[in-house]
Amino acid sequence: MANFTVSPGVKLNEIDNTFLTSQPVQAGAAIMGPTVKGPILMPTIVTSYSEYTTMFGDVIESGSQNYSYLTSIAAYNYFNYGGESLLVTRVASGSYTSATSSVIEGGTVANAFSLETISEGTLMNTGASGIGGALATGTKDNVRWEITTSNTSSGTFSLSIRRGDDITNKKTVLESFNNLSLDPNSNNYVAKVIGDQKLTYDSVNNQMVTTGEYSNSSRFVRIKSVNNPTLNYLDANGTPVTAFTGSIPTIGNGIFGSATGAPFGVTAGKFYQNINAIDSQGLVGTNYDTAISLLSNVDDYKFNVLFAPGLTDEAHNLQITNIITNTQNRGDNLFVLDTTNYGSTITKAIEEASGRDSSYAATYWPWVRISDPATGKLVFVPASTMIPGVYAFNDKVSAPWFAPAGINRGGLSTVVSAEYKLSQGNRDSLYGSNINPLATLPRTGVVVYGQKTLQKQASALDRVNVRRLLIELKNFISQIAETIVFEQNTLETRGSFLAKINPYLEGIQQKKGLFAFQVKMDESNNSPDIIDRNQLIGQIYVQPTRTAEFISLDFILQPTGAEFPG
Repeated sequence: MANFTVSPGVKLNEIDNTFLTSQPVQAGAAIMGPTVKGPILMPTIVTSYSEYTTMFGDVIESGSQNYSYLTSIAAYNYFNYGGESLLVTRVASGSYTSATSSVIEGGTVANAFSLETISEGTLMNTGASGIGGALATGTKDNVRWEITTSNTSSGTFSLSIRRGDDITNKKTVLESFNNLSLDPNSNNYVAKVIGDQKLTYDSVNNQMVTTGEYSNSSRFVRIKSVNNPTLNYLDANGTPVTAFTGSIPTIGNGIFGSATGAPFGVTAGKFYQNINAIDSQGLVGTNYDTAISLLSNVDDYKFNVLFAPGLTDEAHNLQITNIITNTQNRGDNLFVLDTTNYGSTITKAIEEASGRDSSYAATYWPWVRISDPATGKLVFVPASTMIPGVYAFNDKVSAPWFAPAGINRGGLSTVVSAEYKLSQGNRDSLYGSNINPLATLPRTGVVVYGQKTLQKQASALDRVNVRRLLIELKNFISQIAETIVFEQNTLETRGSFLAKINPYLEGIQQKKGLFAFQVKMDESNNSPDIIDRNQLIGQIYVQPTRTAEFISLDFILQPTGAEFPG
């Protein structure tokens, strides 16, 4: 109600309720594993499978054979089922370097500047690809550069990055940069426009360290060095000239070379059902350790689902343990893990799952058969390549607090068949051991038929939908709470917090995520003693909505004339 002064009048007030419906930006899922190409140990967000293949590739071409990584298959399924953003961390073994190339300068025939591919490893080079012989000069995963224009009157030039397998008469231009300059004082300075930053991992402080002055705008290359940054206004005899003939790149093109690092780190790469305890598609378990540590930093990387297809609890127990530990410490995502390799048994899957106890992890079994989107071959892949896509579809059509399972939200439309056709007894054994079965149902196909976490103690958090509800609530409420850190601990501050939290929880309740809730942040839990300690206490009570997983229907035959129960 407006507060009027003594005399009559009109008081205008503004009440802003628009913040009530705001939602945190969702980071989507995160994946770690080997890829065909791309930056190593540099978590990169892609928003489509096309963008993924551009940055990380899809198949390794070796002779007449094509090979796919589980990472790319999982990325395809994630986006195919409705995922919107994916944080990709490429894992590799050994030492990898980028390919380089120098752009020739006119006049004196010196190197004007050097380019370096963001992608690391020999696949960006014209050398050997690892197994099966040499990589032919120029493939779709190579890139080449071209100076398209060179203006001797202004000292500017244009650079294009082309796909490695294109031809002069049919160019595939990936990027173009125009009116570039070698003058470091120019706004169009080549390093400033294209970028020259490089990220490396600091193992001591567990963080990425950036070198270079200018952020990268190119998806494929960065400036390694500018060899003649000062414009040359003198000819060879020292006579002043007005043109820049000797100080700008010459029109032409070139390829990259001198990269190191084979696509397969151990042997000739094992794929799909051939992954074993030693070889996870060319990698060993310890190759993942740095990536696991890197993604433990909640302040740097945000996501709500994590998966590492190719790592199994059976073969890489230590790495799985570290991922679960980091996931619990982050508290903002769910890890989807695989228990066993291809060809294992229900007994082995149960044995592996029995050693885990966490509401921040879930597992599914068995492996499934799909058509490789890159090669068209029918292959068996672990469940973790499919499940994050199911989560994405669930969130798109419903919400995270709905169960990502069943015919409505758990159908695996791209699966041809499961490794095992589970009986009801098989499903009972698996679900009783906190393993979510991938069931083959008549007229439906393969369906996710469970949503348990790996928490052993019976509680609301032994279900995936409740754990994901809590993740959603914590992510949003923590963002609101951060806005009142260092604010005055007063009734007004607490009221401002409640004015944002209560409508948000009411919205979740209306969308069937909560049965009931209560937020307590008042004098009862914020005594003068608490306030004097510079503390602010809030208690959020929630009753999650439960799912109907066990349905019993009694068909009761009544004699003619009998009355039905009221």
